[in-house]
Amino acid sequence: LPQLGPHLPPRLMQQPWRLLYGTARDGFSLRTLYRCGNQPGSPALLLIRDAEAQAFGAFSATTIRCSNGFYGTGENFLFSFSPELKVFRWTGRNNFFMKGDVDLLMVGGGSGRFGLWLDGDLHHGGSHPCETFGNETLSPREEFCVQDLEVWGLA
Repeated sequence: LPQLGPHLPPRLMQQPWRLLYGTARDGFSLRTLYRCGNQPGSPALLLIRDAEAQAFGAFSATTIRCSNGFYGTGENFLFSFSPELKVFRWTGRNNFFMKGDVDLLMVGGGSGRFGLWLDGDLHHGGSHPCETFGNETLSPREEFCVQDLEVWGLA
């Protein structure tokens, strides 16, 4: 988390964060993630560690929730630690920041490819270069198995 500090919007840099949801504590379920992580108005930091111990994730300026359409702002970004931090910011090419239902959470998109996606049981996900963030694939493989997942929000 400390490494991400300088990349967060200035208003959030000195804010304390707390764990809202973690698979180790709360089990593997996208529904539970939505329920635990739903702090209206609070930004969210999604951290994933895959089965190959690679760490990556997404920052959302708004709470992670179920939605009919895409939501989020140009402050959203994707990141990976491989091994040093890389941050992929909004390109301005589309507004496909984030969208979620009980079966799928998607971050970034364009041309049918998602910057990051997770399935409903949070065991599997994927990452592809996408137009929203102009990112590289965040994980070593385009499809990955989740080992740990956490959502942090403002304390």
